[in-house]
Amino acid sequence: MTTINISLPGPVCDWVNSQVANSQYKSNSDYVLNLIRQDQQRLKKIKVMQALIDEGLASGIVENFDPKTFKQRMLEKARAQL
Repeated sequence: MTTINISLPGPVCDWVNSQVANSQYKSNSDYVLNLIRQDQQRLKKIKVMQALIDEGLASGIVENFDPKTFKQRMLEKARAQL
C-alpha cells in the first residue's frame, strides 16, 4: 500500500482521533480511507443522476406523462447503472 501524509488543523485532527476512539475504525488511516470511499460512491451516484437528467432533457416534451411509471423506470435504470 502506498503512503500519503496529510496535515490537518488541530480541531479536525481531534475529530478524526475521536472518531477512531469511539467507533469501529482501527486507525486514522482507516477512517480517512472510509471517507474517501464514501466520496467516490457519492460522486459515482451524482454522475449517474446527471446522465439521467441529460438524457431526460434531450428526450423532449412527453405527452400522457405518468409520474409513477416514470419514477419506477428511472429507479430501475439507475440501479442497473450502479
